[in-house]
Amino acid sequence: MGIKLVFWIFLFVVFYTYLGYGILLWLMNRVKSWFGQASAPVDSTTFEPPAALVIAAYNEEDCIEEKINNTLSLHYPSNKLAIYIITDGSTDNGPFIVGRYPRITLLHQAERYGKAAAMNRAMQFVKEPYVIFSDANTVLNKECIREMLKCYADPAVGAVAGEKKILGPANAKTATAGEGLYWKYESFLKKQDSDFYTVVGAAGELFSVRTDLYQPVEQAVLIEDFVLSLRIAQKGYVVKYAPLAYATETGSASMKDEQKRKIRISAGGFQAMYLLRDLLNIFKYGRLSFQYISHRVLRWSITPVCLLLLLPLNIIVVLLKGGILYEMLLAAQASFYLAAMAGWFFANMNMKIKGLYIPYYFLFMNMSVIWGLKRFLKGQQSVLWEKAARGKAI
Repeated sequence: MGIKLVFWIFLFVVFYTYLGYGILLWLMNRVKSWFGQASAPVDSTTFEPPAALVIAAYNEEDCIEEKINNTLSLHYPSNKLAIYIITDGSTDNGPFIVGRYPRITLLHQAERYGKAAAMNRAMQFVKEPYVIFSDANTVLNKECIREMLKCYADPAVGAVAGEKKILGPANAKTATAGEGLYWKYESFLKKQDSDFYTVVGAAGELFSVRTDLYQPVEQAVLIEDFVLSLRIAQKGYVVKYAPLAYATETGSASMKDEQKRKIRISAGGFQAMYLLRDLLNIFKYGRLSFQYISHRVLRWSITPVCLLLLLPLNIIVVLLKGGILYEMLLAAQASFYLAAMAGWFFANMNMKIKGLYIPYYFLFMNMSVIWGLKRFLKGQQSVLWEKAARGKAI
């Protein structure tokens, strides 16, 4: 009886983490919309505050000119948008390329201390009341700035999370397909989180904060965007989701490159859970703690362990004559892992089979958490990292 109970608890945790939480939020938001009043839409044409766009670019010579041209073409008054590009530590021609554009403020020093340190340094020059952060290898849509800034018409909003879109490269493999599906689901969760209360952490490709709420992030922090945005939420502000403001980038060129990213993010997740440990107090932070634990903590800690133990527990229950239900569940698990293995095989053959890369990428994400934990505990993940290769856009 005890083994069966543990099995069902673990199965529930896995289901809740990846499906149940999203379903629960969707249902609660539906009920909320039936009984609540919809807020009046903000007229974005009448809210045009001064803002700064800060772009971190380490050795981005290959894409920096495209990024600059994209930035200069954004639909926002040029006299109200200050542009800063920080190239600390870059050893390529990136700083020289940026220096050719008089409208852009180049921030450069020879020393490299990581992205968090670069952001902290750039913020010393920002005087505008709102700041938007973006990566150099992303392309922003024309209305991006306006869509993000109009969220600040609500004084309760302390930060804004944009949308991330994955563009399939010409040699798209399982890495791109899986990453694209992952971000589509994350976009759904962001919307539900934002409608319920607050987005639980922003992605560095595109996010914004009120300048006076910016709190310098420790230099060793691996996922500074996540920590920074949640610390703002911790102060009582909400992080709003702006789905019509999006950053597009190509997917990872290979699963090996995607693995580098996932392991780094996972190691950063454990670090963030330590730094944000106060948020585990649901009695103090209420809705924020509920969302943080459900959306992030479970995914980065308990759930991967539960997933790995489900199969041996299921086998034990079947051997103890647990009944046909457990035999069916074991068959389902075996089919899932066989599909994941087949997905891995075909991925390495550069062949895409949609029905197989979903279980493969799901298992790959959870294994990355285990590898990330190992790196975190051993202190092997440096804040200075070599970016994963991205595919070439079609």
